[in-house]
Amino acid sequence: MPSYYRPATLTDALGVLGETGAVIAAGCTDLFPATDMQELAGPVLDITAITGLRGVSRTDAGWRIGATTTWSDLLVAELPPAFDMLKEAAAEVGSVQIQNAGTVAGNLCNASPAADGVPPLLALDAEVELTGANGARRLPLARFLTGVRQTQRRTDELLTAVFVPEAATRGSSRFLKLGARKYLVISIAMVAVRQHVVDGVIEDIALAVGSCSAVAVRFRDLERRLIGCSVDGLSDLVTDADVASCLSPISDIRADGPYREGAASELLRRALDDLGRRS
Repeated sequence: MPSYYRPATLTDALGVLGETGAVIAAGCTDLFPATDMQELAGPVLDITAITGLRGVSRTDAGWRIGATTTWSDLLVAELPPAFDMLKEAAAEVGSVQIQNAGTVAGNLCNASPAADGVPPLLALDAEVELTGANGARRLPLARFLTGVRQTQRRTDELLTAVFVPEAATRGSSRFLKLGARKYLVISIAMVAVRQHVVDGVIEDIALAVGSCSAVAVRFRDLERRLIGCSVDGLSDLVTDADVASCLSPISDIRADGPYREGAASELLRRALDDLGRRS
């Protein structure tokens, strides 16, 4: 039996997955570093040749991002300003070589607390499409991610696409990341902010923070409080206590929990100030 499969159709890929339970490869920028051996053990299912899984397209209900869309693909895609935060995150994913190979599906299924793509997609109300032999289902990204390296993907399923609803594509957005250096760094804290302003007043807003909990989180209560507020001085309404109440900060070699809380608060305020100056 072969140990490496690279099918051209989704049907063939699901067949291989059902028969072999293969490890899924979608760029390998996370998969290879996590492997302690010189080669991947067991059968490998490479999904990067599957027709229709790569690219960004507009639908009647919003936007579809194919599973094997790379970060480089996102950087050159023509998207509304609400996606700017996702593009800014894409530019922070490792080096250009990593951006050329790494995929959206790989980033999400790897489920690292420091996955750069997660906060922007949370702030875009993204849903993931999971496809198995019995059909497809959709889950909000917030439900799909359940813990460190843990997701709701079943062993017989592939993540085939990410969907962003039209309602979440209004307004402008910003992504900010703090690390020990400027480039090629795993984040200490990162934030994604999307806001829609009408006549100087917040009509819609989304705030997401990553790398500060087991999974990235949306600040739903704070968002509700900010709707209807003036865009001027909006950052003053985001307190350290607001942020601390929403996070369960992790401590590791990069930073301890209290530092992460403070960093997330400051990054949120800076992102809001940046967007306020654009309004």
